[in-house]
Amino acid sequence: MSTLIDCKLYVRFVVSEGRSVPLCMGLRYEAADPYAVRAAFHIDGDNTVEWLFARELLAEGLHRPTGSGAVRVWPARGHERHTVRIALLSPTGEALFEAPVAAVEMFLTRTHAAVPPGTESDHLDLDDQLAHILAAN
Repeated sequence: MSTLIDCKLYVRFVVSEGRSVPLCMGLRYEAADPYAVRAAFHIDGDNTVEWLFARELLAEGLHRPTGSGAVRVWPARGHERHTVRIALLSPTGEALFEAPVAAVEMFLTRTHAAVPPGTESDHLDLDDQLAHILAAN
């Protein structure tokens, strides 16, 4: 049985400079997929947008700018020091979110307790993943 860690938090979706709207975001971590974090943004009652990115990227982004391409994470500066910024880029546009550092840190602490950094490969079932890939073809 795989360890599953869920966290719901409210983030700010930055619409423009000085203007943002609250949005519910869910973070999910599964020990069976130990390198990844799933972020689900609940746009309205029925619409959810999900992104998958590296747990390490989220953790590093709390302390310094990291990421390139589709996902970037960095700590906010100035009066917003209690937030971390997450920028997501897709073919249809870019979105910027501000998440509370404390909630992200608590989520990461729980994931690190389940799968300590550096031990991710111990939690992979490569035979199962290979069978899944071969079955898809």
